[in-house]
Amino acid sequence: MQVTQTLNEGLKRGYTFTLTGEELEAKVTAKLAEAQPEVEIKGFRKGKVPMPILRKQFGDRLLGDVLNESVDAALKEILSSSGDRPAMEPKIEMDNGEAWKPGTDATFNVSYEALPEIPSFDRGELELERLVVKAEDAAVTEALENLAKSAQNFEDRRKGSKAKDGDQVVIDFEGFLGDEPFEGGKGEEYPLVLGSNSFIPGFEEQLVGAKAGEDVEVKVTFPAEYGAEHLAGKEATFKCHVHAVKAPKAAEIDDELAKKFGADDLEALKAQVRERLESEYQGAARAVLKRGLLDALDGKMDFELPPSLVEAEANQIAHQLWHEENPDHHGHDHGEIEATDEHKALATRRVRLGLVLAEMGRVEKIEVTDAEMTQAVMNAARQYPGQERAFFEFVQKNPQMQQQLRAPIFEDKVIDFIVSGAKVTEKEVTKEELEKAIEALDEL
Repeated sequence: MQVTQTLNEGLKRGYTFTLTGEELEAKVTAKLAEAQPEVEIKGFRKGKVPMPILRKQFGDRLLGDVLNESVDAALKEILSSSGDRPAMEPKIEMDNGEAWKPGTDATFNVSYEALPEIPSFDRGELELERLVVKAEDAAVTEALENLAKSAQNFEDRRKGSKAKDGDQVVIDFEGFLGDEPFEGGKGEEYPLVLGSNSFIPGFEEQLVGAKAGEDVEVKVTFPAEYGAEHLAGKEATFKCHVHAVKAPKAAEIDDELAKKFGADDLEALKAQVRERLESEYQGAARAVLKRGLLDALDGKMDFELPPSLVEAEANQIAHQLWHEENPDHHGHDHGEIEATDEHKALATRRVRLGLVLAEMGRVEKIEVTDAEMTQAVMNAARQYPGQERAFFEFVQKNPQMQQQLRAPIFEDKVIDFIVSGAKVTEKEVTKEELEKAIEALDEL
């Protein structure tokens, strides 16, 4: 097999190689000879099938296998001798592919863009700033008040009081389609919080102003996409009797509240809340630190980028943003979405930084462990309650999905490695200042 380079321009590479008819024929013959002792065809004993019959029966299929194996071997040899790492899957075309005949030479053209040489950098030269926010007493108190609201009770309002939004009404109800009651439309002494949106749209609003002891008739229309087909889109009337109107009362912020949330006492609950808040602040501060690191690398690293990677990333960005602006359009049956200069600029940054981080991870042998992948799959599976096993099986069979889950873990590990060797100074800021820093990330 003779290999000739046809293109070496920037990151673009081109090669041509020829597999002779004799070479291909010899490999097919060798495979037939290897299989002959195990082949059994009607009319011949096992291992005694003549070679011409074997060739007629299996020759074309084996020739296809030989071609694929030979092309793979040739590409491997090209990449090994050149030292190139293709940016995307190499394009391989066969000269006169449709007109080619077995027994003649087969010539192939290979083209790809090579990944550039990524310049190294010294982590110690990077100067980064980590924002630090302490959980103030006011923030802890606010969080405790929210917990108290979530653990609220309801107490009877004064006799004759009208139900307000946020109140709880205890009702009997029965639903009718026309004059006929329907299955599943009846309940007794049901505690309904007005404004909770737990009933059909329009139901709760019609109970605002009701008093204990009153009968109220509620008219609603079931949503067209309602789960029960016999009710979807239908107009219904609910006859309701109000037993009680109750006002919400937040739980007291005391040791009893603490025990409801698994703490020994109020001081222990405060400590847990403070720890949770500061953990949230740390997560937000990490996002700011990460942006600072990426900005520093983007300004520091300059090298040629594979145009195909930039184009693919720009198209993906344009497509994603289009769907965000058109959330009701879930399919792909839309017109062509053209990447703008802004998309291309963002794609250039992403590709450059992606290559820098990937190279750092490769050089430092940073890998995602099996345990980390398992945890990532478990976290993702929680989005599909009741279908966790099916999701696990889907991931196992889908390398692309595995890569989607692995990529952010790998990136975070590389980021942590770089930060660990950089000059990082801590700056204590308020919660409001941290929030402004986070908002600024979205503006860039």
